[in-house]
Amino acid sequence: MDLDLRKLRYFAAVAEHGHFGRAAERLHIAQPVLSRQIRALERELGCELLERTTRSVRLTPAGEQLYADAPGVLATAVAATRRAYGAARGSRRLVVGFAPGLTVSPAVRAFTQEHPQVEVELLHLHWFEQAEALRDGRADVGYLRRPFDPAGLHTLRVGSEPKVVCLPAAHPLAARRRVRYADLDGVPVIDATDRRVTTIEEKLELVAAGRGCAMVPRSVARYYSRPDIVHRTIGDAGEYEICLAVAEENRRPHLADFVAVAARTLPGRRR
Repeated sequence: MDLDLRKLRYFAAVAEHGHFGRAAERLHIAQPVLSRQIRALERELGCELLERTTRSVRLTPAGEQLYADAPGVLATAVAATRRAYGAARGSRRLVVGFAPGLTVSPAVRAFTQEHPQVEVELLHLHWFEQAEALRDGRADVGYLRRPFDPAGLHTLRVGSEPKVVCLPAAHPLAARRRVRYADLDGVPVIDATDRRVTTIEEKLELVAAGRGCAMVPRSVARYYSRPDIVHRTIGDAGEYEICLAVAEENRRPHLADFVAVAARTLPGRRR
């Protein structure tokens, strides 16, 4: 049997916090998704890891043993994959990961002008793997949007953008330029909490089909613009922070140079 490292990391978070809700907040995933992943891990292992109550969870003997072993297993796996990815790309290649809707090309162009000998590869990251791709070495630096789990990462804020709501073009609220949360009362929200949605394309298909609305960053709504969907700024919503991130242990050549160029090139992304 193969041990799923993502499920192991999720289990370690639940064991650390003793509570599914707090662990889900730390991992930036929906609590039902976290619960399903832990149940799946227990089925794969063939034993119960947690004793669940209405207010908290306790480790079973099997859970205590797995929790004791988890840090070493995760650290070894991360180190091994990072070394493998590093060896594969050599000393003159950098992989830049970017979140949906964000445009990192200005930084890549500026960096390439200053370091023409370094090959830059781009890696599109889904919302649920932004930080994980940096920790396991798939990406050397990320142009990311919070929230994500910052454990093991150095981050540098470079901007922010507003939250918007995506609605079917025929929806009554589509005639407004701006809405408030109160205006959306009664409108179903499509997210990972109550639907198994993993991509923005799936979300927008459900919106266009009239199944509800979707809350997304403005850059995402603009990038995936389509005639049957409109997006409107939510006046009383907070903003998404945009940042650069690198793994704390990543010492690859030219990485610091890219971060410096990107920080100079990418701030002030609000438009």
